[in-house]
Amino acid sequence: MEITDLTPAERRVWDAFPLGERVDFRADPDEDVSAGAGWESGRTLRAEVLAALLLRGDTPAVRGRVAGLNVKGARITGKLDLKYAVVEHAVRLRGCWFERKPLLYGARLRALVLSDSVLPGLTAATVSVDISLRLSCCRITGPVRLQGARIAGGLFLQRAVIGDPGAPEEAAEPALQFNHADIGTDVIAMDLTVHGQTRVNGATVGGQVNLDGARLHAPGGIALHAETLIIGTDLRARGLQARGMVNLTGARVPGQAYFAYARLINPGGTALRASSCVIGEMWLRRCDPVEGDVNLRRSQFDMLHVSPQTWPERIRIDGLTYRTLAPHLPAEQRLPALEREESGYLPYAYEQLAGAYRTAGDEAAARTVQLAKLRRHRRTLPRHARLWGLLQDATVGYGFRPLRAAGWLLALLTTGAIAYGIHPPRALKTGEAPDFNAVFYTLDLLVPIIGFGQEAAFAPAGWYQWLSYLLIVTGWVLATTAAAGVSRSLQRQ
Repeated sequence: MEITDLTPAERRVWDAFPLGERVDFRADPDEDVSAGAGWESGRTLRAEVLAALLLRGDTPAVRGRVAGLNVKGARITGKLDLKYAVVEHAVRLRGCWFERKPLLYGARLRALVLSDSVLPGLTAATVSVDISLRLSCCRITGPVRLQGARIAGGLFLQRAVIGDPGAPEEAAEPALQFNHADIGTDVIAMDLTVHGQTRVNGATVGGQVNLDGARLHAPGGIALHAETLIIGTDLRARGLQARGMVNLTGARVPGQAYFAYARLINPGGTALRASSCVIGEMWLRRCDPVEGDVNLRRSQFDMLHVSPQTWPERIRIDGLTYRTLAPHLPAEQRLPALEREESGYLPYAYEQLAGAYRTAGDEAAARTVQLAKLRRHRRTLPRHARLWGLLQDATVGYGFRPLRAAGWLLALLTTGAIAYGIHPPRALKTGEAPDFNAVFYTLDLLVPIIGFGQEAAFAPAGWYQWLSYLLIVTGWVLATTAAAGVSRSLQRQ
């Protein structure tokens, strides 16, 4: 490229480059960049001129100035081809309209700023950036390819709009790709809008990923594909709207995965898949009811914050481990969610919930969960095997409601004492029998082993004899079920 071939607009950029000065072609600071195709020729730059400027090896050094490409409001025609290039200067093309998508595959750059620009796409797989890559407020209709990128600083995508909402749903290529990328600090993407899949699986982010207020649209597909994502601090997604699956399988987040106020929508499929994850705190606080299944199998959370109303009709929690559960609610409000497990009865899910209540110091709620577990287990048994469980439940609540046995005992004791007090049984040996006591006679019938000498001395007749048989049998049943329940409770402790 000869300097004599430059247009006046290109000459301005060429002369400003050694000084690092900004060249602003805007007619109005608030102009609509999407109308850049119709901008006049006086603000048009050829991409090949910009590439030649960035790759020239004889840039004159100006004392006290740092050379760099700094352009605002230009119409860039042709393809900016920096494939495999090594660019030693910062590239700032803000508020520009690109005729063709830049090609930065395998390039090494100091910094790249394309904020507020309109592009038909960006091909920058395996790009290396020493400082940061900024796509804030961009409108990019085609795919953004950053897979395998190495960015020492941050990736900025806030308020960007990526993808074509009118593209057919069967389009295979994800709209935003930085899978297997290595981001040194943060991914800042508040209010990001993506039409199509956002693929970040296998990426490593040294700081946080911030998707607060983002809108990810991939109806019927995968809105966020983040398998094995590794984050240094937090995954923030407050107010996220995801139409399609949010897939966090195998992700590692030592801090918070913060989905408060999020809307997860994928009816007929899985809305949230966070299986085999290791996350410090999983927040689903004040979310709308999830439209679609939730899969948390084999994940480990230090704290899980979710309201019962957030759970969908079907969940998968086999192997889910959490230490604490928030907000702290009565066990009766938490138990219905365990009935929604797709696999049916899972003893571990009940044990995990009971353990969370014990961690919170709520032993009563933990016992309620254990009782619910045994009742749920009883429903899995054959019909003939449920009778013994029903007896234990009705009498002592499987050992978790020991006062029930006392209530039954008191009711039977009262019945027997009244019946035999009105009609005392005859003495077996007149003159040798002790004085009759209706209360202790009834206790003799009810309580096995212990004897007060009343049962052996008197013999009821008629229906009173049948009452004595009922009291004896009931006493043995109460004693046996109480012993079984207490034994189970002691073993558990």
